Amino acid sequence: MDRLVVMRTFVTVAKSSSFSAAARELAISGSLVSRHVADLERQVGVRLVNRTARSVSLTDAGRRYAEFAGRILDEIDDEDASLSGSQDAPEGTLSIICPKWIGTLEVGDAIAAFVREHPKITVRFELGGMSDRNYDFLDRGYDVAFHTRDLRDSNVLIRRVSELPFVLAASADYVRRKGTPETVADLGEHDCLMHPNDPVWRLGEGADTIHHKVQDPTVVANSYLVIEKLVEQGCGVALIPRRPAAARLAAGDLIEVLPHYQPPARALYAVHGPGGRTPERVRIFLDFMTAWFRSRTAPAR
Repeated sequence: MDRLVVMRTFVTVAKSSSFSAAARELAISGSLVSRHVADLERQVGVRLVNRTARSVSLTDAGRRYAEFAGRILDEIDDEDASLSGSQDAPEGTLSIICPKWIGTLEVGDAIAAFVREHPKITVRFELGGMSDRNYDFLDRGYDVAFHTRDLRDSNVLIRRVSELPFVLAASADYVRRKGTPETVADLGEHDCLMHPNDPVWRLGEGADTIHHKVQDPTVVANSYLVIEKLVEQGCGVALIPRRPAAARLAAGDLIEVLPHYQPPARALYAVHGPGGRTPERVRIFLDFMTAWFRSRTAPAR
């Protein structure tokens, strides 16, 4: 048994959830696909696949092994490409979907830098959300989706590319007119601007965490970009992404409110298709995004 051959067959089955689809992709017979998977199960000593007359699903062990085998095969393929001496620049179309607030305030600049560095890759970038089916973006033709939820789903692979720091802020003008909250409880006496995703503000971390439920917000807007503009105009206090506001905070136009109660950062995840060989353009993009955000990680305060 060629271990790499059967591993590649299994990863293809895991990706397609079908023996027949895997057979078509690999240009081998369905019986050979079945034999490869059975051989691999005997080798590792556990069942990897649940088989029924109509469907194929992975066991828990199968999901773990598919992720492991996919990484191994990617590394082998990448090393093969490197040894072949190919110097061709990556090309093709890269389709990305991203929530509006992340795309407009965080990811957009990174994609601009990526396009400058990889001019042969055409980027299709759409602002939008993921459905309750975490892998729906794959069915819609996207290569990568960004999200702030850690999606536990065997149908996708997830890479944590950054943390998105937040800050509780108000404008200098608002503070002059309304004063500065001294305690979390004081927020109840102030004009609060709220994103519908943040009905409860988590302030502080660990044992010092306080959860403040926003009561009677002055404005509810489903765009952090809009909320940030309202804060700048002196409309109230709000929880907003820190990095886009950093220059105005440094200049004193915006004031950090309750600085001793730092809101926790939110993880930014890049989600892409499972198993098999990750397309080079996707791998290069994910590596670029991870490095780009790492180089620009803001200090906690």
